Amino acid sequence: MAKTDIAVAELIWNLIAGKTGNVSRTDFFPQKPAFDDSVPVQEAKEEQAYRELSLPRAVPERQGISSVYLTHFLKELAGKKNTDIHQVLIVRNGHVICECGFAPYQRGMWHASYSMCKSIVGMAVGMLMAEGRLALTDRVIDFFRKKNPLNLLRMREVTVEHLLTMTSGVGFRETGIIAGNDWVHGFLEAGLSGTPGKDFEYNSMNTYMLSAIVTELTGETLMEYLRPRLWEPLGIARIFWETCPMGITKGGWGLFLRPEDAAKLGMLYLQKGSWNGRQLVPAEWVKASCQPSAQAPEVMSTHGYGYQLWMGSREGSFNYNGMLGQNVVAYPDMNLVVVTNAGSHDLFQNCELMGVVKKYFETDFNPPEALPEDPAGFSLLCRTVEELEGRQNGMGRIREGGWNSGLRAGRVGRKNGRTRRACGRRMKREAEPGCGEGGPPAAILHQESWMREGFLPLLDGRVYEMEQKHVGLMPLLMQVLHNNYTDGIRSVGFEMRGGVLHLKFLEGEEEKVLPVGFGQAAETEVSFGGELYRLGVSAECRRDENGRPVLKLDIAFLEEACRRKLNLYFDGRNAERLEAVWDETPGRDVILEGLDTFLDTGGKGFLMNALRERGGAEVFQILVERTIRPMCSGRLLADEG
Repeated sequence: MAKTDIAVAELIWNLIAGKTGNVSRTDFFPQKPAFDDSVPVQEAKEEQAYRELSLPRAVPERQGISSVYLTHFLKELAGKKNTDIHQVLIVRNGHVICECGFAPYQRGMWHASYSMCKSIVGMAVGMLMAEGRLALTDRVIDFFRKKNPLNLLRMREVTVEHLLTMTSGVGFRETGIIAGNDWVHGFLEAGLSGTPGKDFEYNSMNTYMLSAIVTELTGETLMEYLRPRLWEPLGIARIFWETCPMGITKGGWGLFLRPEDAAKLGMLYLQKGSWNGRQLVPAEWVKASCQPSAQAPEVMSTHGYGYQLWMGSREGSFNYNGMLGQNVVAYPDMNLVVVTNAGSHDLFQNCELMGVVKKYFETDFNPPEALPEDPAGFSLLCRTVEELEGRQNGMGRIREGGWNSGLRAGRVGRKNGRTRRACGRRMKREAEPGCGEGGPPAAILHQESWMREGFLPLLDGRVYEMEQKHVGLMPLLMQVLHNNYTDGIRSVGFEMRGGVLHLKFLEGEEEKVLPVGFGQAAETEVSFGGELYRLGVSAECRRDENGRPVLKLDIAFLEEACRRKLNLYFDGRNAERLEAVWDETPGRDVILEGLDTFLDTGGKGFLMNALRERGGAEVFQILVERTIRPMCSGRLLADEG
C-alpha cells in the first residue's frame, strides 16, 4: 500500500469522523494576504517596487466588435446556472473592449487561477532554455541527485519534456500534497505507473517539479525568478503564489491573478513572446508550446496539449485553462483574448462555459478591424454591465439561472405588533400572508419582508451552541487545496448592528463576523487560520414547508470558485433549537469525482476493494455525502437582548 494512498485514506476517514485541526500529514502555515483594492504606488525609497500597468481601453466598435454582440455574450453567460460566471475581460488589438464582474464578484479583483498558472511555468522553462541553463532532454533525476531517491534507476528516463507534456508516467499525483512536506522526494520515490513519453496523464505534480527545477537551477523561487523577467515588464504587481512547506512555488496551482494581468499573459504569446519591443519569451519557444505534443482524453480536450497549455478548436488558438472555469483563450488570427473566472461545475475546457465562448468567438466569427460607431449599442452594453455588477438601482439584477427581478433590500425594522417578548424572547408566529414556499411571487416577497422585519430582529443577541463541532465556514474543497482545515464551529450568534444582521461564528478560537445582505451581498474580510479572504454574504428569509423560519445564506468566496451554502432552520416555540444544513458549490462535484478516481470503482483501488468485500461501499458513499453536506444541531445558549 503506497504511502500516499494511506495518507489519503487517513484524511478521508478523519473528515468523515469529524476530526478538526490539521488532519493531513502536511504542515500548515498561513500564507495568503488580503487583496489590495488600491493600485500599488512606487515610492522613491522602495528600490524593489515597480508600477502596475493598465491596458488601454476602447469602445468595442473601434476594434471591430459590436457592443450589442458583447451584450448578448454577457447575458448568455449570466444565464448559465452551472457556470456561475464571476468575471469576464476581453482584449482585442491590445485594447480592453469589455470587462464585467458578476455580482457579488467585483471586476479587477484577483481570483484563484488553479491550473491556469501551469502555462506561466511553461514560460519560465522557455526562459531558462534561452539562457542556456536547461534543455528538453535533461533528465529530472539529474537535478535532484542529493535527494538520493530509492527509485533512481526507474526514474532515469523521465525528462523535462515529459513533465511539460504530462507524459512523465510518474505515479505521484496531486493527492501526494497531503502525504507530507517533501513533495520532490515523494515524486522521485513514487516510481512509474507508465512508460515516460507514451501516454498523456494530467498531473499537477509534473508542473510542481518544473517549478522545483527552476529553484534548483537559479536558487530562487519561481516567483522570484519571474519578477524581473515577466511580472515587472508586464506591470503585474498585485499577484500572489502559494508555496509548498519546503518553500517551492507550487507551480501547478496556488496562483491568485487579476483578469487584466491574465490577459497580458495571453497577449504575450499572441505577440510571439515580445512585449514593448523586449523579447521576454523566445519566439521559437512560443511556437513550440502552441503545437500539440500530446493527445489528451476527449473529455478534457479534442485538440491536444502543448507545453503546459491546451490547443483550441479555432485554427491556431490556445487556452491557459484552470478547473472550474478559469481561462485565458487566445485567438491569433483575430488578435483577441478572452479571460474568464467562474465557479463552473466542470474541471476541464470541454464544458458549458467554453461552449458559450466558442459559440460567440469561434463559429463563423470573423470581425473586421473596425465597425461604425454605435452609441446606442455601447450604451446598452454599459447598462448591462452595471446591472450585472449590481450597480444600477431600481433595475432587475441578473440572478443565477436567468433574468429575474431582484429582491429589493428590505428594511430591518424594530419589533412590531406581530411579535412580543415573554419568558425571555418568545417567538410567536402570526398569520402573515404567503406562508407557503410555493406561493405567488408577490406573496413570497411579502413573506420575506415580514420575516426580515418581524423575525430577524428577535434573534439579536442570541447564541446557539452547536452540538456537532466539526464543520467549518470554508468550503471543504478549499480546505483541501490550501491545506487549511477547520477547527470546527462551536457556536453561531446573531447581532443587529445599525439595522444590519450580523452572524458570528466561533470557529476554534477565531470569531468570524459576517454581515448579511438581502437582495445585494454584504462584503467583508475574514481570517481563516491567519489567511485573509474576501466574502460576499447574501440571504433570503422565508418559512419552509413545515412553517419553520429559515435563513438561507449564500456565502461567496470572492477570490475563489467556491461558495458556501447554509440554511439555518429555527425550531421550537421560542426558536430555541437551530438546525444548520451545509453545502458547497461547485466543490461537491469535484470532491466526488476525485474520490471516484482515488477509490477506483473499476476495482483496482485498495480502499474500495476492502469496502466492497465487507459490503460497505454504499455506506461509505453515504458517509462521504454527509461529510460534504453536513447537518448540525444547536441549542439556545444565550439571549442577551
